[in-house]
Amino acid sequence: MKQLDALLNPKSIAVIGASADPNKTSGRPISYLLKHGFGGAIYPVNPKAAEIQGLTCYASVEALPEAPDVGLVLLNARRSVDAVRSLAKLGCKAAVVLASGFAEAGEGGQDLQAELKEAAGPMRILGPNTIGLVNLSARIPLSASGALEVSDLPAGHVAVVSQSGGILGALLSRAAGRGIGLSSLISTSNEVDLEVSDFIDYLVDDENTRVIALYLESIRNPQRFREVALRARAAGKPLVVFKIGRSEAGASAASSHTGALAGEDRVYDAFFRELGVIRANTFDEFLDIPAVLVAGRKLAGRRVAILTSTGGAGTLIADSLGMNHFDTPAPDAGTAEKLRALQGDTPTALDRNPIDVTLAGLQPDLLRQAIRTLLASDSYDALVVIIGSSGLAMPDLVVGAIQDCLDTNDKPVLAYVSPYAPDTLKRLNSAGIPGFSSPESCSAVLEALHFTGQPLLSRQAAPSVLLPDTTGLNGGSVDEASAKALFSQAGIPVPAGRVVTSREEAVQAARELDQPVVLKVLDANLLHKSDIGGVALHQNTDTIGARFEQMIEDVARHVGHRPTQFLVEAMVTGGHELILGANRDALGTAILLGAGGVTAELFKDTTLCMLPEQGGLTLEQVRMMMRKLTTWPLLDGYRGTMPRDTEALAQAIVNFSALIAGLGDRVVTSEINPLFVLPAGQGVVAADAVLVLNQSSDAEEAGERRYG
Repeated sequence: MKQLDALLNPKSIAVIGASADPNKTSGRPISYLLKHGFGGAIYPVNPKAAEIQGLTCYASVEALPEAPDVGLVLLNARRSVDAVRSLAKLGCKAAVVLASGFAEAGEGGQDLQAELKEAAGPMRILGPNTIGLVNLSARIPLSASGALEVSDLPAGHVAVVSQSGGILGALLSRAAGRGIGLSSLISTSNEVDLEVSDFIDYLVDDENTRVIALYLESIRNPQRFREVALRARAAGKPLVVFKIGRSEAGASAASSHTGALAGEDRVYDAFFRELGVIRANTFDEFLDIPAVLVAGRKLAGRRVAILTSTGGAGTLIADSLGMNHFDTPAPDAGTAEKLRALQGDTPTALDRNPIDVTLAGLQPDLLRQAIRTLLASDSYDALVVIIGSSGLAMPDLVVGAIQDCLDTNDKPVLAYVSPYAPDTLKRLNSAGIPGFSSPESCSAVLEALHFTGQPLLSRQAAPSVLLPDTTGLNGGSVDEASAKALFSQAGIPVPAGRVVTSREEAVQAARELDQPVVLKVLDANLLHKSDIGGVALHQNTDTIGARFEQMIEDVARHVGHRPTQFLVEAMVTGGHELILGANRDALGTAILLGAGGVTAELFKDTTLCMLPEQGGLTLEQVRMMMRKLTTWPLLDGYRGTMPRDTEALAQAIVNFSALIAGLGDRVVTSEINPLFVLPAGQGVVAADAVLVLNQSSDAEEAGERRYG
């Protein structure tokens, strides 16, 4: 932490490779340090100059009069390694390496990046391939970004950590243009040493930072991220993430429906949600949400008052809020009476919301009293004030009227500026009033406020579940019969069944089961059996023989060889079809629950929950998953229909998650589709089973054991 503090708050800075030309990239950092008022020592290093911008220039790192707190390295990749080695030897605390040509450039660059790490020794490295950092609170720009040409860079309480260098400059200029103050901006880029989680950990204790915004391409160390995210949450410092690269996990999609439904981006969603991290869906939201959170106001519910003097804009806001499940109730009788008294003889409709107070935009005193009345009302949890074209005539008075009301309580107050008026937006944000130019932004930030007010799920230990011996399982796909045997031992009911290899055995199995049966091809490498004619429903002793022969021909036509093993099972009827699956991702293992059967990928009514670090899911987590499904009412007795056995379903999900947790890193993907949920009191049945394991068994643990 002392080294990170020296990096962000250096008393002395050596600029290695500084140019005497302030118009060159290598000349900008010293120019910006002087321009923005850095008060410490600046040591240019360039063997070809005696002086740069009035500062004594040194021929080499070794010639410096002291070990600087930070070395800002502006050389090419190869020479940067040498400079870092010299800085480390001198005793420098941290170095910022701007050069590209490292790991992002391929194998040769990866070797050079490893050499850079070795050269640094105990010294910390930001980068390489970074644009640097800017500490706006202390007026310390360690960057060559052209965005620093702007003189008016407002300091505030939002810190930005970005894995993209170019985005740093874009955010710096956008925030300045909107009047949103930032505490610091840090570009981690290649992260040879310092990475996003290190800076979250530091910023949690930074008195100038209230909100931490993260621009992420990936999370290199999920466990470390989890730890610091929870620490930030406990400290009351919200994390807002804009995660790019919304791609599906195509590799897993080939193995199961679960792989397609639990794509990489959805796993990130679940990972962030369970840590209380807010995900911005658009680049605009990446600044919009912190601008609201930094005020520290709390949203107690979802009832929003809309105060407007322009009907059309009010409708836009109301519509956007309604689409996002916020309520816009009409004023209660007492609130309406107070508003009516403000209007005098002016006819006003106060039986609806948006609340259209005529001429409020032209009468700041009237606007001020209307705002106070709505904030004091027990009918509302938040207020959106609309500034129309009439308010542009005297923006300072309108902004002042809103600002004067902020200390009456801590309900969120937003301003929507209907016309194009960037100057008004800047005035609003500079005054601590979150201002927006789109209705959608108002809804998004209120949703973020609501999310931050929700408690995290309990992190209590999952119940103990007796797990089967899995030492005999080999890597790759496990056939359905073996997978079901394993699931059954873990407490997940499966149909009675027989493995058969001939027509005669199939007929005998149907006779023994003495009920309608299902015939399936049994091959660990054939996971989507329905697509190749490998599943036949409603069979009996009279029909199964001929269907057995036909299935051999149908499957052979699709896959090029004749199957030799089949599964005959008692047919399950009268159940509601769900899909229950698990998919391994770089962030951990996600448990998926959703509408199942052959339409699983079509409807995509699913929810995800990440497995905890140890053990499976709790009943509390599982029940929340179940209720998140759009089709949940169909399980719960929708409109008089027969309720399903949701308690048996919850226990089956707990048991499944415990099994997956017990298998650990061995799991690639697993799936039960369909999982039939029978009427209340009759249980659940896993009608199909997929289990794909890693070829390596390093994570295997021998013997039967209790996991919880």
